[in-house]
Amino acid sequence: MSDFDFSENEVQRYARHIVLKDVGGTGQMKLKRGRVLIVGAGGLGSPLAMYLAAAGVGSIGIVDADTVELSNLQRQIAHGMKDLGSPKVESAKSTMLDMNPEITVQTHNVRLDASNVMGLIADYDVIADGSDNFETRFLLNDACYFAGKTLVSGAALRFDGQVATFKAHLGDPHPCYRCIYHSPPPEDAIPSCAQGGVLGSVVGMIGGIQATEILKELMGIGDGLSGRLVIVDALGASFRKIKVPRDPGCPLCSENASIKDLSIHEH
Repeated sequence: MSDFDFSENEVQRYARHIVLKDVGGTGQMKLKRGRVLIVGAGGLGSPLAMYLAAAGVGSIGIVDADTVELSNLQRQIAHGMKDLGSPKVESAKSTMLDMNPEITVQTHNVRLDASNVMGLIADYDVIADGSDNFETRFLLNDACYFAGKTLVSGAALRFDGQVATFKAHLGDPHPCYRCIYHSPPPEDAIPSCAQGGVLGSVVGMIGGIQATEILKELMGIGDGLSGRLVIVDALGASFRKIKVPRDPGCPLCSENASIKDLSIHEH
């Protein structure tokens, strides 16, 4: 294993990865060298952060401006009672480093917006959208397209969820988020988790799928979800995967795109 520059502790820690034919030492080293930014340290971001840390992703950033509240603990498993009132990014970092002190965690205790998004995503290979609002989802989609970054997006509400990977910067046939939804829905058209509720374990399912897709992207293995959308119905115990084609009329990634920069998000 010396060819891969692993310590003895790392060899033991990642033994179940290294014996996998599609991972091995080469794949584990790709994870060690990988850089992932997680946007949101809540219901989706918690399992994302914990699984990526446990898997040995070498550099992980977390963006969130919120503090831990009691109502978070039903689903946001990176936090506990001792963390109430603390910044979520610091609570998540503590949990991640307790699981795996071999990694580096960078915290960004800020609200993501058009003024800081390009700087925040610049140093990372894959961006994970664990946000809970359409404003951030569309901003991340547009920023990742312009920056040439792969975006793994997840969403959950009530008993349902969905996951997709977007890398429209690579060109056809890869779609972006706007190929599915050209623009955000009218305000209050779709309830938030606070309004509509969400089963705690559902965000764990969706965050787990996101984590798996991110690990696959970093290692370059398996079939990714670019051009596909996974839809989860927890009450019906069903998973559907549908094709999402690139939209020739997309306002962002088509030849006649109307969105040329992030000025649409400046307000």
